[in-house]
Amino acid sequence: MEFAAGSLLVLLFFGFILLVVLFQLIPVGLWVQAWTSGVYVPFSKLVGMRFRRVSPSRIVNPLITARKAGLPLDADELEGHYLAGGNVERVVQALIAADKANIALAFNQAAAIDLAGRDVLDAVQTSVNPKVISTPRVAAMAKDGIQLIAIARVTVRANINRLVGGAGEETILARVGEGIVSTIGSAASHAAVLENPDNISKTVLSKGLDAGTAFEILSIDIADVDVGKNIGAELQTDQAEADKRVAQARAEERRAMAVALEQENRARVEEARARVVEAEAQVPLAIAEAFRRGHLGVMDYARYQNVQSDTSMRRALAGPGAAAPEGPKDS
Repeated sequence: MEFAAGSLLVLLFFGFILLVVLFQLIPVGLWVQAWTSGVYVPFSKLVGMRFRRVSPSRIVNPLITARKAGLPLDADELEGHYLAGGNVERVVQALIAADKANIALAFNQAAAIDLAGRDVLDAVQTSVNPKVISTPRVAAMAKDGIQLIAIARVTVRANINRLVGGAGEETILARVGEGIVSTIGSAASHAAVLENPDNISKTVLSKGLDAGTAFEILSIDIADVDVGKNIGAELQTDQAEADKRVAQARAEERRAMAVALEQENRARVEEARARVVEAEAQVPLAIAEAFRRGHLGVMDYARYQNVQSDTSMRRALAGPGAAAPEGPKDS
């Protein structure tokens, strides 16, 4: 009896363990919920999800929602999208929203949009209810040199067929900004732009800026246009300042050349004076040598002195500032 009681306890224990494991592998509550909702999911498929590390609730709950909304989705394709890294709940919600709005959207297309990194539900909602995006402050200059700063409101609607591979909002804003700059730049004056700002939106809208993007531009409205700086006057002022600096540089160059030339002339004059002084210093030596050799007599030297004195007197009479050179001294 004791052995039979012990065996029964062991069997009950192992049975309890087996039930715990089964309940961990098979989400019975989720299976009951799906079955009562009209969605049959076999136990084998739920166990397989566990082994594939897929949360059954992430597949079964969206499947129940889709079936209740009338969408014929399958658990295998939802699980495949989940394993690929997609957001199953978001895709199912987008499919339901598209179906209610009479927008043709297949599961494969919605899954591709989701895997491309775009919010498929937001895309469907934007297709139903277009959204408005604002450009940053776009500065441009008219032909008269006055700067204008414009802000535009762009109403866009998502294009479901171009969500995969189509450009995003940044491209739309960049193209609209470029169109505003070119339109203002081609205007004859800033006053013409301020009088008819709707010409900007008409011109920009006619360029087909939504080509190759994931959106369709419905309208472009200029929200604000402000007058900025007088760029033309500033450019002229800067040019005048640059011309002034160039002229000053050239004048400074000419002045430096003139100073250098003057210094060179002074050096030449000093060199000539030095040579004159050197030559004058040789005169007494030459006179002394002439005396020694007998080529010059006393009377000749006296006459030479008289000529020197007469020359000094004439220079003194010619001008008060004229300095008479000293005559050679008698050695």
